[in-house]
Amino acid sequence: MVMSDLSYIVVEGPIGVGKTTLAKRLAKSFAAELLLEGPQENPFLARFYENPRAHALSTQLHFLLQRERQIHGLRQSDLFSRVRVADYLMDKDRLFAELTLEPDELTLYQQVYSQVVGETLQPDLVIYLQAPVSVLQERIASRGIGYEQAIDAQYLQRLVSAYTRFFYHYQASPLVIVNAASIDFANSEEDYQLLFDKLRDVGKGRHYLNPLPF
Repeated sequence: MVMSDLSYIVVEGPIGVGKTTLAKRLAKSFAAELLLEGPQENPFLARFYENPRAHALSTQLHFLLQRERQIHGLRQSDLFSRVRVADYLMDKDRLFAELTLEPDELTLYQQVYSQVVGETLQPDLVIYLQAPVSVLQERIASRGIGYEQAIDAQYLQRLVSAYTRFFYHYQASPLVIVNAASIDFANSEEDYQLLFDKLRDVGKGRHYLNPLPF
């Protein structure tokens, strides 16, 4: 793979790890269209963090429909006319559903998913950012989004573990796994350039940039 082969790039990882920041930088570097999941547009998200049991299904379905609308737009367009960079992977949607929904809710979600999601559009490259819970907590606190302050360490640990399992088995696209614990893509040009240079050498399979041992 060479840089010119990349027309659809996805950045993934748990909340607070820096995926949206990196996606924005990559979009600028590639002069790309930016696709963001827009949590601020989900009217149920704040309520979910206050009371996960009561609002998990509505939160999940809103994100599912929002993401599918964007991906549907990609399917209808000429994907090769320009680069797209997204801060979410459609296949990952089920990760959160399995993590937060009760069994009967998960069954309903799966039925809705099968009805609204068409053929999955696979990226040319996925960049998976890892960081331990303590780092995620620091970053969540520092960005100061009110409803995110209710996220507890137990939920974050379950989320980190779910991401680890998901990407351990992920084979649909070339994958770069990055230890983002001590990397500052927002403020360090050196850190960003290190990753950008790594992308020049990406081929099939998985590649590592100081992955965490978990």
